[in-house]
Amino acid sequence: MNKQELFENIKRKKSFLCVGLDTDIKKIPEHLLKEEDPLFAFNKAIIDATAPYCIAYKPNLAFYEIMGVKGWTAFEKTVNYLKWNYPDQFIIADAKRGDIGNTSAMYARTFFYELDVDAVTVAPYMGEDSVTPFLTYDEKWVILLALTSNKGSHDFQLTTDAEGERLFEKVLRKSQEWADDRQMMYVVGATQGRMFEDIRRVAPDHFLLVPGIGAQGGSLEEVCQYGMTDQCGLIVNSSRAIIYADKSEQFAAVAGQEAQKVQQQMEAQLQAHHLI
Repeated sequence: MNKQELFENIKRKKSFLCVGLDTDIKKIPEHLLKEEDPLFAFNKAIIDATAPYCIAYKPNLAFYEIMGVKGWTAFEKTVNYLKWNYPDQFIIADAKRGDIGNTSAMYARTFFYELDVDAVTVAPYMGEDSVTPFLTYDEKWVILLALTSNKGSHDFQLTTDAEGERLFEKVLRKSQEWADDRQMMYVVGATQGRMFEDIRRVAPDHFLLVPGIGAQGGSLEEVCQYGMTDQCGLIVNSSRAIIYADKSEQFAAVAGQEAQKVQQQMEAQLQAHHLI
């Protein structure tokens, strides 16, 4: 899915919501544990209920890798279910990979060739040759960690060099030498507030993947005020607040209701910015 297709989908669905599939075997409704594949059964139900209200899904690999082969099977089944049944959904593998070139090349092949997802999150700390192997696949996206929402982000990301440039700004500026806004996005946490202004000064046109609304307390209105572009430029993720809104046998229906609430807020923001 290229940038224009992504924007057209946002306008069509009046949403820029990404549902995070952080599927924890210890948090899913107990009745699903009787299923042959509880993780996939949960994901399938969540997807069916929320798909009308979102434009992307982001399974977090940590929640599948902990289950070993069964977890990887559930992850692959989830990706295939989305591709076959909801081909308009943008699929992000939240893997945070990044290593020396030949290792990154194997990660890239895993996600972009074997699994055929649309995007993968990548850590930039090791520099250009750890990122560029992911950029050799046409119409696939690298989503580079830039300014995250966790407390420890201040340990490194806000440190400055002798010229006063902060590390996250250096990441944004330098990485644009590797790819443009048609192949690279950035992770920026919703809790960063007005820092989105600083992000947009360096990366005015790139899409941003924004975790942190909902359970982490980020403000959708603030994110849109400072981060939205004339092509939206935002994919806002919500995980726990949607997928774990209910633990009864009605969990999927409740998740759908929560996703619809967020979609309606996003529709209002898109209208306010004259994008729909």
